[in-house]
Amino acid sequence: MILGKRPDIERFLRAPDAGVRAAVIHGRDLGVVRDRGRELIARIVSNPDDPFDVAQLTDGDMDADAGRLEGELAAQSLMGGRRLVRLRFATEKASLDKLAAEALTRHAAGELNPDAFLLIEAGALGRDSALRKAAEKAASAVAIACYEDEPGDVARQVRETLAKDNLALTAEALALFVARMPKERGVARQEIERLALYLGPGRGVTATPADLEPFLGVEPEASLGDAASDAFGGRLAEAQAGLRRAAQEGESGPAAVRMMSLHLALLRRILTLAKGGAGLQEAAKAARVFWKQEREVLRQARTWTLEELDRIQPEILGADRLCKTAGSPDQLIAERLALAVASRARRLGL
Repeated sequence: MILGKRPDIERFLRAPDAGVRAAVIHGRDLGVVRDRGRELIARIVSNPDDPFDVAQLTDGDMDADAGRLEGELAAQSLMGGRRLVRLRFATEKASLDKLAAEALTRHAAGELNPDAFLLIEAGALGRDSALRKAAEKAASAVAIACYEDEPGDVARQVRETLAKDNLALTAEALALFVARMPKERGVARQEIERLALYLGPGRGVTATPADLEPFLGVEPEASLGDAASDAFGGRLAEAQAGLRRAAQEGESGPAAVRMMSLHLALLRRILTLAKGGAGLQEAAKAARVFWKQEREVLRQARTWTLEELDRIQPEILGADRLCKTAGSPDQLIAERLALAVASRARRLGL
């Protein structure tokens, strides 16, 4: 069965249903997957490192021995406790996906050791994944999809973590810090811990945006990202201003050209998904467009075409080669490229 709503997921992780024998936790954000996996494990066994009651497997173990997973699920606990079989599944091999699905189906039906619990932690499983389908279909299994934390989730995590060290941020500082946080939960947690050390654990301070400036520093890549978006949006003056601002922040011409190449790739992915039948907004979300940039990216995607992107790509590749030539005026090359892209965008109607 599928657990999709946050309250249902949190309830299950706190108190797993007695009739559930397997859980598949999957998603792009492996930090969220691991956090939820650890929370569930704590309810299944008292010691996750106990070699007698816990079997730790990877997809590599399954690849080496096709019967390994079912063998571990059929085994009894040597010490009399509940047995946990934990599989970290990071492969995209269809054969292993099918093998894991077959083992889960048999175990959920009670054909192996009915007292064992199977936990599978995986990356993003597509709708065509046999493993995902098996977990969603079985009455004695759950499938939990993990998505990137929303800004509100990140803000709550920041507040709770800092509070443990008697620290806090003003509303303005919290919004600033959350906006600059990496999306992956594991990396984000490290950044929060680093901030706590910077502010001084136990000091009882409430930091302001001014207090965070030395910690956050500047983000040259933000200027380059804005410049690339402005160029593809037909805003030449803004694009060149962004490039010059990034240069002052220490970014070079090759980085600027690379950012324009990445923006082209983003538009190409959105348009390719749209060509396959997805709506533009759906395609933008699948391409992981940041919500603040979605409106502008969609505006561009409605005007650029795959054919037009193909026409401008050789100019980007040529600029990239020129920037890597010793002694080349890479900043001038980047600005000329921005001019070419913005001019093409203006001719398209942007």
